[in-house]
Amino acid sequence: MPNRRNFAIMRDNDNDLQVRWWKLEEQLMERFGKKPDMETILFLIGIQELGDIQKDYTKEQKQDLMHVAVCMLLSQSGYYALEKIDDDGWPHFKQLKTLPVMNPLDQENFMKDHILLYFDNLQAFLG
Repeated sequence: MPNRRNFAIMRDNDNDLQVRWWKLEEQLMERFGKKPDMETILFLIGIQELGDIQKDYTKEQKQDLMHVAVCMLLSQSGYYALEKIDDDGWPHFKQLKTLPVMNPLDQENFMKDHILLYFDNLQAFLG
């Protein structure tokens, strides 16, 4: 059974995650003019990974872009690996290990943490 100290550490980690998330939202809001939700951020990451910006995407393409984003994000923790790029330039991933079972809040924080890592790595790469 966790003690109070563990709860305090978890709460501090959650607070740190939330503060970092708000900073990212603020940066994206400055860049795009409105506050993005999780789906919008996944869509943007998918476009970044595909590298093909179009004016319009079909509903299916939007879903595929978000799937690419999730796979790319979770590849940072070894859950997925890039398997191939198809003839149309779309990345395809292979699942390497099972995702942990989490409640909805933990799932959201898990994704936020991976998104923040992605943007940290992207900024480090871009200099």
